[in-house]
Amino acid sequence: MPLPIGDVIGLMVDNLNKRKTVFPIPHKRATEWAKGLNIPEGGKTVIYTGSMYQLLPYMIAAVKNMELVEDSFLGKFVFMGRFFNRMFNVSAFVSMPKKADVKRYRQIVHNIAKLLKKAGVEFGYLYKKELYAGTLAYDLGVDDAFSLQAKRVYDLLKENGVSTVITVDPHTTNIMRSVYPTIIDGYDIEVKSYLEVLAASDDFQPIHSVEKEITVHDSCVYARHEGVIDEPRQLLERAGYTIKEPKDNKALTHCCGGPIESIFPKMSHTIGTNRVQQLKDVTNGGAVATMCPICMASLKKASGGALEIEDISSFLVKAFCD
Repeated sequence: MPLPIGDVIGLMVDNLNKRKTVFPIPHKRATEWAKGLNIPEGGKTVIYTGSMYQLLPYMIAAVKNMELVEDSFLGKFVFMGRFFNRMFNVSAFVSMPKKADVKRYRQIVHNIAKLLKKAGVEFGYLYKKELYAGTLAYDLGVDDAFSLQAKRVYDLLKENGVSTVITVDPHTTNIMRSVYPTIIDGYDIEVKSYLEVLAASDDFQPIHSVEKEITVHDSCVYARHEGVIDEPRQLLERAGYTIKEPKDNKALTHCCGGPIESIFPKMSHTIGTNRVQQLKDVTNGGAVATMCPICMASLKKASGGALEIEDISSFLVKAFCD
């Protein structure tokens, strides 16, 4: 039987209402990417991760378990997981990530911060105060839970004197820049993607030239909702990469399949496999740059190791940082 969508969504909503995130993880896990960077706490301008990259290893593990349940008799017992989750964090048992995944996604946020520092950008970080932006609740149409989380985030920013946030992923960018203003009266936070910040800095120049072909996989959210299309290409070209474009690109990019993975794992994999084939058709031994943690996870899984797929920050840091 298919997954009981109501119970799956309900479990995540319960987490958001009770624990302020869809997948509760220890504060140490959420903030350890900043170790060694000497980023001050707070300030008018802060880097805001929304814990998207940090949460991905846990989501990967959870989806793997969901795939075992999908189309099996176990699906009828998901409601029990939701019942017990209201009393204690069941997610800690069903979404135990691989250490390699935790390290990989932690390093991405670390690299993004390094790039910003290299560009001379001054910013702080809210550390354990930072909250999940509510992306999944918004994507799944759980309006009440999302609105509550949006208010929590906005109140947090105002209480800490934040006026500008630099986001690290497309979903948090879209939520905080384009969605929050539609539900929060007087919303006055300036929101910029780190890719926009870096591309706008003429002083941000590479110290190493990287001569390599790279295929760009656009984020649907960046390209279609936030207009972040040219910036990643400008940065890659500045670094010395030769850009290749798949069949569906820019504003007409093909979905990675990731947004529906939590409720339709098999359908998500099919969509991701179709996209991987498009990327294979033009990559020819090169690499693929993603700019969204969900895209990266979905395409890596669908490719089965047949393509080198990494976050764009991993490619940029090779050229711009020591």
